[in-house]
Amino acid sequence: MVSKKNPKKIKKKNPQRLGGSFFLNVSISVVKSLLLGFTTVLFLAGMLALGIGVGYFANLVEGTSSLTKTDVRQDISNVNEGSLLKYDDGQNIATINTDPIRQKVDGDEISPWVKKAIVATEDEYFYKHKGVVPKAVIRALLGEVTGLGSGSGGSTLTQQLVKQQVLTSETSFKRKANEILLAMDVEKYLSKDEILTAYLNISPFGRNNKGQNIAGVEEAAQGIFGVDAKDLSLAQSAFIAGLPQSPIVYSPYTNTGELKDDYSLGIERQRNVLFNMYREGAISKDRYEKAVNYDISNDFLPQGELTVDEHGFLYYTVYNEAINLLAKEAAKKDGVSDADFENESVSNRYVEQATLSIQNQGLTINSTINRNIYDAMQQSVTSYGSYLDDGSGVTVETGSVLMDNKTGKIYGFIGSRDYSTNQLNHAFDTSRQAASSIKPLLVYGPAIDQGLIGSESRISDYPTTYQEGKNNGKRLKNATNNGTRTFLTARDAIVQSSNISAYHLYQDILTQKGSTSYVYDTYLSKMNFPEASSWGLESAALGTTGVSTLTEVNGFQTLANEGVYQEGYLIDSITNANGKTLYEHESKGTEVFSKATASIMNDMMRSVIDEQETTPFKSILYSTNNTLASVDWVGKTGTADDSADNWLIVSSPSLTLGSWTGKDDNSAMADGTGNRTATYMAYLANQIYSVAPSLFDPKEKFELDDSVKKEKVSEFTGLKEGKVAFEGKNISVPGGDTTSLWATGGPADNTYKFGIGGTDANYKNYWDNKGNNSSDDEDDDE
Repeated sequence: MVSKKNPKKIKKKNPQRLGGSFFLNVSISVVKSLLLGFTTVLFLAGMLALGIGVGYFANLVEGTSSLTKTDVRQDISNVNEGSLLKYDDGQNIATINTDPIRQKVDGDEISPWVKKAIVATEDEYFYKHKGVVPKAVIRALLGEVTGLGSGSGGSTLTQQLVKQQVLTSETSFKRKANEILLAMDVEKYLSKDEILTAYLNISPFGRNNKGQNIAGVEEAAQGIFGVDAKDLSLAQSAFIAGLPQSPIVYSPYTNTGELKDDYSLGIERQRNVLFNMYREGAISKDRYEKAVNYDISNDFLPQGELTVDEHGFLYYTVYNEAINLLAKEAAKKDGVSDADFENESVSNRYVEQATLSIQNQGLTINSTINRNIYDAMQQSVTSYGSYLDDGSGVTVETGSVLMDNKTGKIYGFIGSRDYSTNQLNHAFDTSRQAASSIKPLLVYGPAIDQGLIGSESRISDYPTTYQEGKNNGKRLKNATNNGTRTFLTARDAIVQSSNISAYHLYQDILTQKGSTSYVYDTYLSKMNFPEASSWGLESAALGTTGVSTLTEVNGFQTLANEGVYQEGYLIDSITNANGKTLYEHESKGTEVFSKATASIMNDMMRSVIDEQETTPFKSILYSTNNTLASVDWVGKTGTADDSADNWLIVSSPSLTLGSWTGKDDNSAMADGTGNRTATYMAYLANQIYSVAPSLFDPKEKFELDDSVKKEKVSEFTGLKEGKVAFEGKNISVPGGDTTSLWATGGPADNTYKFGIGGTDANYKNYWDNKGNNSSDDEDDDE
């Protein structure tokens, strides 16, 4: 039933107002929805980015080993003043100069003001965090992943300590991630005071009043204010605490130890440190005002006098080699390839790390240098070096190396006549033309090894000219003549050091092998000779390529060691302060020549020393020391054009001793340089013998290997005996037979053109004169 009551009247709304309110509500609702959606998306994106960042971080630190308690104690808190260089018997050569210099102190020997100042300035959350500040890590992660900021983040004191003691100074995020991980390890095993003490012992603090680079708070306190670290005042502590941020800029001293004309930057930095201490509640307002108003420059020490330790070639050569070895070891451990290590920016990073290790971590570097031998060699060059001078008034310099044949161990060396006047190391660092001393390694050794010749094979020594390049048509000369106008045996060619014969033989090798780089690639490269396009030139057989004394001696070591190259080395091992081995030399012999080839070459080079056509070394030895002269010496001489370079390398079965002589300005030396070098070398060998006679045993001999082929050949042609047919006639071969030594292959059948090199006219002349040197002056140039 329907009610009959009148219904309530409904008030009608204004259509305009209704529409406006509706759209406003809808708009607000839409905006809210959009904001909620945007916030959700932003939150999810942030979480995603954080998740990616965390995953990325995990990927970066994958493979990084956590530090053990022992590692932390050794690598982080163990700070040493310097490393030791030692002779082969364990005696000290020297303590390595640290740069920066430092002194280690315990925590209770450091003023509390310094610790408070460092914490307030460098790491305000130091006593609260566990090695890292989480928000800094998150900021670094997001910045790296999104690219919207720096991936470096702020480093805590613990992270800075890890970076300086364990990691390199590389700025990659991978290093940063490892730094974060390792910093947390450090916090597990060291107390806060131990971390702070270690940081203050290793951090750089600029310069002292002698201009030396300094590190460690004790050295800073003594070098700037003349007090111990425990006695530093508040004002002094604040100044020192401000230095690590930019040590050289804030230091009050120049590199000579003078006070800077303007050291206001350091003063301003000190005031900032004091304010930080006041702000953090480390000092009261009264202490702050007194310290900030104190004129700290009154406490700066005046310039001091620096006493420089006198070091010589031995110190710097072993020291630099140790840096090189440690850098390579660290790079290898990081998976850096040899090719990548050649990149200067890469190698420099590892060299810097190695240098810091040697200067700061108390390493022991055990060298191969025998003290008695080294001292004897220095005494020898002091006493007899003047024998090398040629009367020109210009000092004739020298560089020498004594090497063990079996191992490559370097017993001693000579860098120059006098380190105080010439610091150029002519044993290791200079490169000079090898001259004829290269012939056994570049020409005769490879030719014998390839079976191209035997010891009595014949090679042209008739006048000839170059055939290629800028020297085309230029006469090729021997040291004392334009050619002996005959075909020399290989043995005689090396004894006389014939340039013409070496030229022909080398060209024959390259022609037969079809490559101008064949000899370098197959032989020299295995002995670490420098790579150079000049090895493929016609003049290469004359020794026009530059080499170091060490390289040349190492080549002869190879022949003396049955053809096996042992790289010359100066360092046996490197250990850290706890005795852990960081580097140890490993013998890695490389076969370059066959045993047969090496023994034949030594047999031929014995003739060089015994017959004395190019050096009186042996006869001078006899006049000096008969026992030493009885040693089985083999070797080779070398004299460059105009006698600008002169070499004598000699080997006994156990040792190789070689010397280069010349002038640093590359000017010519007067005639007779070979005799002067021989005299000097004989006295040098005798001086070494006087302190190490057991290294020279006259009973030891170079023997021909069992694999050597002893072939009977015609003495006239160097080929198999038998008549020779030429132009329809049988020609009787003059002379008898002889034994030719072959490493492989063997002599061919006798023939009219029996030798290497030479023209038709040369062969006619040789046959007509029955092999005798022709005195005919006709031009037989090719």
